[in-house]
Amino acid sequence: MSDLLWATILGMFVATFVVRASFIVFGQKLRFPPAVVQALGHGPVAVLTAIVAPEAIAPGGHVDLSLSNPYLIGTLVAGLVAWKSRNILAAVLVSFLVFGALRWLA
Repeated sequence: MSDLLWATILGMFVATFVVRASFIVFGQKLRFPPAVVQALGHGPVAVLTAIVAPEAIAPGGHVDLSLSNPYLIGTLVAGLVAWKSRNILAAVLVSFLVFGALRWLA
């Protein structure tokens, strides 16, 4: 591998290590403003959306917004069930059932 690649990997390692170690070293002394705490609470939702949405909208790399796209329908059902029931396990199970049924019927 090239020197630039190794330097990039090392730089990413150092940056990640410093950020994570700072919470351990300064843990109890570190206080965030309420706006930052609130913003950090949205992080997991944003990351999950960034992972799931591309595959739901474009399975196989091709945009498919039709009702015959089981990934999209399963994702929409999961979002609706999670929103209405506030139960993530129910959302996952129901969306798996819907996705499986759509794949079986196709």
